Amino acid sequence: MTRTMEWAARGDHMRGIPRKMVIMAVGAFAKAVANFLNTTTVHNADKLINLVRSRPPGVPLITVSNHMSTLDDPVMWGFKGFPISDSNLARWALAAEDICFKNPLLTYFFRTGKCIPITRGGGIYQEHMNEALERLSDGEWLHTFPEGKVSQEDAPIRRLKWGTASLIVRSPVTPIVLPIVHRGFEEVMPESFLFGRRPPFPLCRKSINIVIGEPMEFNLPKMTQMAISMSRNLHNPTRGWPVVSPSGLDEAAQRCLYTSISEQIHTSMESLRSLSKKLSGAKSLNSGQE
Repeated sequence: MTRTMEWAARGDHMRGIPRKMVIMAVGAFAKAVANFLNTTTVHNADKLINLVRSRPPGVPLITVSNHMSTLDDPVMWGFKGFPISDSNLARWALAAEDICFKNPLLTYFFRTGKCIPITRGGGIYQEHMNEALERLSDGEWLHTFPEGKVSQEDAPIRRLKWGTASLIVRSPVTPIVLPIVHRGFEEVMPESFLFGRRPPFPLCRKSINIVIGEPMEFNLPKMTQMAISMSRNLHNPTRGWPVVSPSGLDEAAQRCLYTSISEQIHTSMESLRSLSKKLSGAKSLNSGQE
């Protein structure tokens, strides 16, 4: 199914008209949910906007965030001042194949909306990860949810999957990595609302808080050498991963490297989560004093 619609994800498909229509429609929906139905506050918004609009030519951007609801993307991009309706600037996103690509109509919609199907549990070398690498090679913006699935608990960031780390390592040009943490989407689209199901429409009069961090830098040559050194004493079962060029990383070294990168991203996201709680608490206190 998804293989046959890779053509729909191309920018020249029908002169780009379907993509523009989908991005504009989704952008209007996101702005309505974020700004009219609910209240959205964003910390450090200019950092994201500047990177989306004017990062160095050919340098890809990967944004990573927690995953609180099925509406996180696209509504998190609907805040005031963000160019969400520009199809050229719009993010590419890794999307769950079993949710977003269940039939031809959904597949076409999400493909034209710059989504790449990912099979959860399919591993970091599944087919469409190569498509994500191609987008990074083009200097595009890619958004990922490295936790892997929705969690609406007010709890620490869960252990991150290795997929995002592998993209950072395998990308021909090392991407800029920008962490983001948000709160409130679990109230806009709760997983259990009516008879244990999501509501048919987004809920309103909720507060959404988005905290954007600072770009992360990874010294990949140094981290790679450390991973190779650490892996010499490991004897874990292998999964048949290919050797990563040009560093020649075998599977054991890859595991060490992806773990190290994921831990750095996790630490950054957890710091943002703590900041988000403080900002939300301060806002509630100020509201109560008015």
